[in-house]
Amino acid sequence: MPGPQIALIDLLDRLLNGGAVLTGDLVLSIADVDLVHINLRAVIRSITSDEPAPLCAPVRSHPEEL
Repeated sequence: MPGPQIALIDLLDRLLNGGAVLTGDLVLSIADVDLVHINLRAVIRSITSDEPAPLCAPVRSHPEEL
């Protein structure tokens, strides 16, 4: 019995409002020898002026402030 259908835009809206964490591992190997191991972690959420990105640097209006 199929569940209720959800439009893609509604799913995306719920995802961005609540946020999501993606994790994963990628291993590239040849002949059973691991060559590259990549560990992935990403946080996906919406950004608003009330809740800016946590690692976002402030925008500088004058380049000489560097």
